[in-house]
Amino acid sequence: MTAQPDIEKLDEQIQRLKQAALALSEMGDQFPAVKRNTARVLSSIKMMEINVSDVVRLTEPDITLPVQR
Repeated sequence: MTAQPDIEKLDEQIQRLKQAALALSEMGDQFPAVKRNTARVLSSIKMMEINVSDVVRLTEPDITLPVQR
């Protein structure tokens, strides 16, 4: 049997990556290549958020989803 990944830890690391990329992007205002590359990194991080972080947020017990009628 394959061990299941700890999605909370994955989410935590994804959020750390995002913060680091945002900080680099802010520092890259005077360095266009850094700015462009951090935009690409942030796009990849967004895909990880869709795959992992959104699942974590949807499975948290304190979230109340609206009732559809």
